[in-house]
This record gives sequence, structure tokens and C-alpha cells, in this order.
Amino acid sequence: MKRAVTGLLVAVTIGGIVLLFVLPGRTWLAQGRATAVAQRQESALSQENAALTKQVSLLQQPAYIEQVARAEYGLTMPGEEAFGILPPTAPPTTDAPAPAPKPKPHHHDSFWAGLEFWN
Repeated sequence: MKRAVTGLLVAVTIGGIVLLFVLPGRTWLAQGRATAVAQRQESALSQENAALTKQVSLLQQPAYIEQVARAEYGLTMPGEEAFGILPPTAPPTTDAPAPAPKPKPHHHDSFWAGLEFWN
């Protein structure tokens, strides 16, 4: 009887230790990992937000809008003329194209050619 009570007390003590320290410890570690992930996401979003804020301020400047319109879309201001420079054309060649190489015969072809009744 005394042994059973001692075993029960040991089991209750170990169970209490698990409930008081191990399970909250696992939760605490998981929360730490989640916090680290959230901080990395916040940092990346802050950088993206800064870049977008800079782009917004640039797009509010008429000189920048003109630069983008000219460079990316080929637009001109009224009264201006746009000129495009084309690359030089290659001189025509009079040489005939090289003949395509003959395909190598398949190993089955030599087998069938070697049979007397097939020829």
C-alpha cells in the first residue's frame, strides 16, 4: 500500500512538472519563432513601403513623368518630332544554304537489310 501511494505521488509530481514547465516552455518557444517571422515580414514590408513612397513622390514631379513618357513610351511634347534610328540591315547573301546532313541509319535498318527475303 505504501508503495502504491509513493508511486502515485511520484506520478503526480512528474505530471505537475510537465504541466508547469514543459508545456508552457514549448508554447514560449513557438511564440518566439512566430515573433521572429513576424519581425522579418515587418522589415521587408517597411522596405517595400519606403520604395513605394519614394516612387509616389517621383510620380508627382512633372519632369520625372516627362522622362518616363519619353524613355518608356516614346512620347513627345506637342510640336516636337520623334526620330527612330534603325539598326543597319545585313547585306543579302547569294550563297546557297548548306545541305542538311543525312541522318544516321538506325541499327534496326541494318538488321532488316541483312535479311535475304526482305530485299
